[in-house]
Amino acid sequence: MSDSESGDLAQNENDPSVREVWANGVCMQTSDVEAKLDEGNIQEAESALRDGLSLNFEEARALLGRLEYQRGNVEGALRVFDGIDLHAAVQRMQPSMTEKQPAKKGKTRSESGSVVPQHAASLLLEAIYLKAKSLQKLGKLTEAANECQSILDAVEKIFFNGIPDMSVENKLQETVSHAVELLPELWKQAGSCSEAMSAYRRALLSQWSLDNECCARIQKAFAVFLLYSGVEAGPPSLFVQIDGSYVPRNNLEEAILLLMILMRKFYLGKATWDPSVLEHLTFALSVCCQTAVLAKQLEEIMPGILNRIERWKVLALCYSGAGQSSTALNLLRKSLLQNEDPDDIMSLLLAAKLCSEDVLLGYEGVKYAQRAVVNAQDSNAHLKGIGLCMLGRCLGNQAKISPSDSERSRLQSEALKSLEGAIAIEHENTDLIFELGVQYAEHRNLNAALRYAKQYLDATGGSVIKGWRFLALVLSAQQRFSEAEVVTDAALDETAKWDQGPLLRLKAKLKTSQSLHTNAIETYRSLLALVQAQKKSYGPLRSAPLLQVEDAKVNEYEVWHGLANLYSSLSRWPDAEICLAKARALVEYSPDTLHIEGVMHERRGEIGKAMAAYVNALLLEPNYVPCKILLCALVNKMGPKMQPVARTLLSDALRLDPTNRMAWYFMGCVHRKDGRIADAADCFQAASMLEESDPIENFSSLL
Repeated sequence: MSDSESGDLAQNENDPSVREVWANGVCMQTSDVEAKLDEGNIQEAESALRDGLSLNFEEARALLGRLEYQRGNVEGALRVFDGIDLHAAVQRMQPSMTEKQPAKKGKTRSESGSVVPQHAASLLLEAIYLKAKSLQKLGKLTEAANECQSILDAVEKIFFNGIPDMSVENKLQETVSHAVELLPELWKQAGSCSEAMSAYRRALLSQWSLDNECCARIQKAFAVFLLYSGVEAGPPSLFVQIDGSYVPRNNLEEAILLLMILMRKFYLGKATWDPSVLEHLTFALSVCCQTAVLAKQLEEIMPGILNRIERWKVLALCYSGAGQSSTALNLLRKSLLQNEDPDDIMSLLLAAKLCSEDVLLGYEGVKYAQRAVVNAQDSNAHLKGIGLCMLGRCLGNQAKISPSDSERSRLQSEALKSLEGAIAIEHENTDLIFELGVQYAEHRNLNAALRYAKQYLDATGGSVIKGWRFLALVLSAQQRFSEAEVVTDAALDETAKWDQGPLLRLKAKLKTSQSLHTNAIETYRSLLALVQAQKKSYGPLRSAPLLQVEDAKVNEYEVWHGLANLYSSLSRWPDAEICLAKARALVEYSPDTLHIEGVMHERRGEIGKAMAAYVNALLLEPNYVPCKILLCALVNKMGPKMQPVARTLLSDALRLDPTNRMAWYFMGCVHRKDGRIADAADCFQAASMLEESDPIENFSSLL
């Protein structure tokens, strides 16, 4: 090659205005062809390509259409493509392609006799693809989708066993990959969701020899469509299902399966990391309350992809949602270390919330909440309000385990002050209204509690069950049982049958408090039937009602326990024994069951067995207050030498539950035996006052 020719070639390579086309091993510049196209001489341009590259009519037209498309002349390209019968040309290729397919074995691509047919197929399929793109740009989406679908139909006819690896030209494979990826997008844009679903499944289930990146893009697009389209897709057809394989039951399951396959590809290095896939998977698993699965996916991500502290925070949220509060709190403790991110408000609030769920972590929770309030002082009033709410909760928990009466009183006062400060900022926050109302109720300020209960019920429109329960409990604490029952009946009328568990339990206890024992038994039976129906309906996992049962803290064990307690109070020992056996079958070792067992033994005069049951209950749960009180009552009858033991048990019970009227009553009995009449009178008076404000269920059961 001469120097001038080399210079011209280099100039052409660097000049984007100069186009070249290759066919049959020949290269040709398109400047002359483009000039003819500019003049409107399509036939002359076609002839120039046929002569210069040894092409037939369809191949020359296909190449000419591509040239027009590359120049941005979409309508011109469409006119050129319309001038040839592309589908007839594809059909003419099918016999030659299928006949020559076996000849590829043992030959290189250049030696194979199918090179020419493959090149022709590549040109013609690319022409159909570009015709579909042109129609898409002109807004003719259904026509574009049909053209694109015809490419895949043609490929399936040409390669009836699927596209074999390493046996097709790169250009042909590229066209097929583009068409597979484009077809579902065209159907979506045309509004044909069912066709889009079919196109996605066809893309993933047929043998197109797609590379990993293309397959990953299609899987992600399909998962996003399943999650957000709002159109429910049926399961894949039986034709593509494999015996014993997992078949998704709905859009959500299919989307999660696709996203988890993508995550697996990322871990193995088969696809480039895409953070949006993790975002979609987070949404999908959160919707179905499978945050533990999401945590496992996060833990499998290779180090360096996600920020370490961010990973800890998201993992903490996942484990918190899965009920693993201890694990979540440990992760937050790491992220809040001084050399990590100690001032992150969201982490501080979540840590305070987790601490507020455990009485023993009250002090630690107070520290987190105080830091959150300080950091949110000027930046976000809403977060400051939430921080004050968490501070009030943690201070209340700290007060419950305080050994000093004065310290307990101070902490309770600070807790109420924090909650009032929170509601001053977030005066429309229904959770804060409820929280403050419950705090007032636990302190036996029933008028204030009643006001907040009504305010919460009005704010939520009666749509939240715990609001009705709160109002009924406050009324029961005011000894207004008939009004509490009216409220419960109204709540039952407003609540779906499936969600009536906590209200039925409350109604049974109201009936018991009014000595309507037969009605109470019938209500318990209705509650038991409801809980068992839920368990049978949803199987062992009980995914939907599990949330309702956990929120309301009603389960089959508690129903049997309540019935056993009721039968025991009526001295119907055989019925009580049957209910206790049912409860033990569900929870073998429980202080509640041992408590009822001890009460039954005591009422039948079996004092030794009663004491053994109470002691066993305290061995299982050392802070179980009812058994401390009843054990003290038995010990108090054993003479003066046992008085210190009785006093210790009662002091511990009152430290754990300062509003327990029976603890105050028996403490008065102990003081009276010791000759401290004034102290005994004070204890009896406290017991009497608490009895007048004693709810049928503990207010803490609402939280």
